[in-house]
Amino acid sequence: MPSRRAFLSLLAGSAIAPHLAFAQRRPGQLALYANVGPELTHYDVDLVNAELIKRDSVTLPAGVQYCWPHRSQRYFYVASSSSAAGNVQTGTEHHVTAFSIDPTTGALNQIGDPMRLPVRPIHMTLDNESQHILVAFNNPSSLRVYRINKDFTPGEEVPQRTIDAGIYAHQVRVTPDGRHVVLVTRGNEGTPQGPEDPGALMVFDYNNGVLSNQYKIAPNGGRGYGPRHLDFHPTEPWMYVSIETQNQMHMHRMQGGKPRPEVAFNKTTLLEPSNIRSRQAASTVHVHPNGRFVYGANRSQDVVELNGKKVYKGGENSIVVYAINQQTGEPTAIQHIETQKVHPRTFHIDPSGRMLVAQHNLPVDVRDGDSVRTVWAGLSVFRMGADGKLTFARTYDIDVGDKIMWWMGMVPL
Repeated sequence: MPSRRAFLSLLAGSAIAPHLAFAQRRPGQLALYANVGPELTHYDVDLVNAELIKRDSVTLPAGVQYCWPHRSQRYFYVASSSSAAGNVQTGTEHHVTAFSIDPTTGALNQIGDPMRLPVRPIHMTLDNESQHILVAFNNPSSLRVYRINKDFTPGEEVPQRTIDAGIYAHQVRVTPDGRHVVLVTRGNEGTPQGPEDPGALMVFDYNNGVLSNQYKIAPNGGRGYGPRHLDFHPTEPWMYVSIETQNQMHMHRMQGGKPRPEVAFNKTTLLEPSNIRSRQAASTVHVHPNGRFVYGANRSQDVVELNGKKVYKGGENSIVVYAINQQTGEPTAIQHIETQKVHPRTFHIDPSGRMLVAQHNLPVDVRDGDSVRTVWAGLSVFRMGADGKLTFARTYDIDVGDKIMWWMGMVPL
């Protein structure tokens, strides 16, 4: 698997505009892939000018869920599903599809047939040697491992002993040493119809595709604990976890290559934690390539009625920047910056650490004085300073129609 820095992505764009503007082709070192529904589009990226140059697209069997590149950066694996987000499984088409990456242009070319999966894959990764694909499924929560064939297509499943996959798996990551796997299981918030389902981090030893010696990290038994996403520090034994339903950023120290159960530091992600106007949910977390900063995202999208229309209720849609204490790993918030759109599901940092882009998956109507206007789905681009802070650069508005933006990522060529 390539390093986290190599996998983090960026998208850059024109000044605020209703749709993507395409620049003239310029030579580049990066290929950017972003989806709307089943269509995965390839772009060249000009970091200096913050431009995105549209090249071509491939179509998956169903909506793109997640992607991961081979460590050689010459092959690319895409998980797709016809099931919608959430706890209800309605679709029947679930696959992993392999592509080769043209090393000159970044174009994707499918190799082999898509490999069928049993249910919706919510996340996937490759192990450090790119010999296996690890796929997380949210409902029912599970983790499966598949071999990669010599021709780089997805292969047979690796048999496992019975494992505890928690409730609502959301992400799977292999630790930097390659000898352990962490399955992030979010659980579910309590509702008037049912009690809360506890969340947990499920940690396994890992060897040649086989999971063993499982233990669980679940503060307070997993109650009031909804982990969504994690990232590892590039050089220190530190792991950062975004806690979706509690709007927190946790830091765990690692020992022997795997995370310790104790939460060493717990920080809010919100600028105004005492002024929550609608449901808030933390999303992605990424550590800066230089290891000095860690970034999280805050999402909200609840609506209210206004003149017969449903409009955004208000809340925090922002990126929070934390400075990392280089002796202890403690994150301290130094900036909250609005993303200029609604519900940033994910964001990425380019491998050089100069740009961050947030992705927003659906359009939302908002109040504009006495009228209503639409904030489009799309991308918000920020420049990253030497101090780790972000400066808003521009947005892309993307008309997704009846589809959804779900994933974006970058591979250096």
